[in-house]
Amino acid sequence: MSGTVQQNQQDITESEDSEFTRLIDQALSRRQFIAASGSLGLGISMAGFMAASPSAEAATSSLMGFKQVPASGADTVIVPEGYIAEPLISWGDPIFKDAPMFDPSGNAPSSAQERQFGDNTDGMSLFPLAEDRALLAINNEYTNYGYLFSHGGKPLTADEVKKAQAAVGLSVFEIARNNGHWDVVLGSKYNRRITANTAMELTGPAAGHDLMKTAADAEGRTVLGTLNNCANGQTPWGTYLTCEENFNGFFGSDDNFEQTADQKRYGLKSKDRYDWHKFDSRFDLSQNPNEANRFGWVVEIDPMDPQATPKKRTALGRFKHENAALTVNSDGHVVVYLGDDERGEHLYKFVSKQRYDANNASANRELLAEGTLYVARFENQDGELKGKGQWLELTQGKNGLTAENGFADQAEVLTFVRRAATQVGATTMDRPEWVAVHPSGKHVCCTLTNNKHRGKKDNQPVDGVNPRANNKYGQIVRWMPTDGNHVSDSFEWDLYLIAGNPAVHTEGLNAGSGNINADNMFNSPDGIGFDEAGRLWIQTDGKYTDEGDFAGMGNNQMLCSDPSTGEVRRFLTGPIACEVTGLAFTPDHKTVFVGIQHPGEKGKPSHFPAGGDSKPRSTVMAIRREDGGVIGA
Repeated sequence: MSGTVQQNQQDITESEDSEFTRLIDQALSRRQFIAASGSLGLGISMAGFMAASPSAEAATSSLMGFKQVPASGADTVIVPEGYIAEPLISWGDPIFKDAPMFDPSGNAPSSAQERQFGDNTDGMSLFPLAEDRALLAINNEYTNYGYLFSHGGKPLTADEVKKAQAAVGLSVFEIARNNGHWDVVLGSKYNRRITANTAMELTGPAAGHDLMKTAADAEGRTVLGTLNNCANGQTPWGTYLTCEENFNGFFGSDDNFEQTADQKRYGLKSKDRYDWHKFDSRFDLSQNPNEANRFGWVVEIDPMDPQATPKKRTALGRFKHENAALTVNSDGHVVVYLGDDERGEHLYKFVSKQRYDANNASANRELLAEGTLYVARFENQDGELKGKGQWLELTQGKNGLTAENGFADQAEVLTFVRRAATQVGATTMDRPEWVAVHPSGKHVCCTLTNNKHRGKKDNQPVDGVNPRANNKYGQIVRWMPTDGNHVSDSFEWDLYLIAGNPAVHTEGLNAGSGNINADNMFNSPDGIGFDEAGRLWIQTDGKYTDEGDFAGMGNNQMLCSDPSTGEVRRFLTGPIACEVTGLAFTPDHKTVFVGIQHPGEKGKPSHFPAGGDSKPRSTVMAIRREDGGVIGA
């Protein structure tokens, strides 16, 4: 780090908050894209973006004190001058004393993987135990067969399927800090693996419904496993929310399989990605069609109790969940914002029936079992890239969700919530990914990562919140609940930024918003999160070809943005062919844990993190400052 570091651990001040409000009002005067109006078909003549400053050069952030790193194609993690990035844990590392070390040959049995850190790290949360001790709960989204097995192909035996099932789910383990350096505590009583075979309880309106019943579970209340856990959430009562995303890839069939309309909507078909159905019949859609209905939920886990049964919260709806951004409203109701990560799907909000009680932890444990689910409709006028919006209630008997329209009860609404969202007229979005609530509670952001179907499919027209056909770069939408009330059914919205490549596209929307320039550009924003000071951290999962439309962007990266100025700076670049995903801060904000997923994806030439000729491994990095200061300040 060069120069004097400004440290700021405080929330945005009242004066900054007033400035933030003023900038929203001025958003449409920031930048003109007259040349783009014809191709968009929106009639835009003064289309500006939130880009809270006319250019990055003019912005001066009091929140960010680090020197931006350049784009990179190197096979390593690069952080700013004055920072240190160290591997904390990699796929296959032991999390129990009796677990074997990682075997790069791919010949280790399933029993070894059951005691080791899972594959493809993703969303994570930190739970403090003491000043220098904490638990990390980390999702293990899926597994790469090219590296998992010695033969590099799909599983050939039942034990190889068990090994793959042990590589997914999530890992919970204790960490300890000594002289700034963090290590895994192998002997901790908290350490735990939760996999595709861990027993879980269904709760909420769909629990016990006929749609949940299988030959192995006649009551429809007990599920084995959690799958394709993408991102996460954390509750104020100390539990972890892990979100099931692309669960469909684990189901298939070799028999005569007739796909229903609902199965098609969720991507369930005879040809799967992992071939589990050949060795485990519960993943065979012909033999157990209801098993897939038991996945696609948010799962609540108590990291402090390794014996606690995880609970699938059906009240939050079934879809391809990205993360679960939770906030406690001023009236005590718990609100959870949820994105459905598929092109042309939707953005949701859950409001708890009961209220949070800070003095009654046990009562809070069931707040996510009952409540009301809503889906967003975004509205705008005259091609403006801002507007108003409505939260549409998804309750059986309302808004056309009737038996005549295929929804006999609330369990059907929640199990097939994508169809319900279409029924009520929700806005189709450009792949809603992570959602993050600002510490002030006054605005919420969601990454819309990309959409090759935008403008090509009838149900995905170009509109204000999704303003580009064949969207290659992505954008971040922000909304402000009416009167700051997250329970309100209305909101105002704008685009916080539009990613683009101004070095390739000199004008129009593909050049990006005013806070994007040739030095900080990126594509496909995915993971996001606010720290306690209000910095917005942005992680990417996009094209790393570094050519054509993506020339100059290099590998995937993590950036930092100041909501009060709109400035964006690149904080980190990842190794070859990785996704940068997942972040968790220590309470003192002097360490941030960041996930590096699938380096060397599809056989790309990565040997991260060990280098040499080693096998690439998904890894969690611990990042700190050399001077012991606050991350980003």
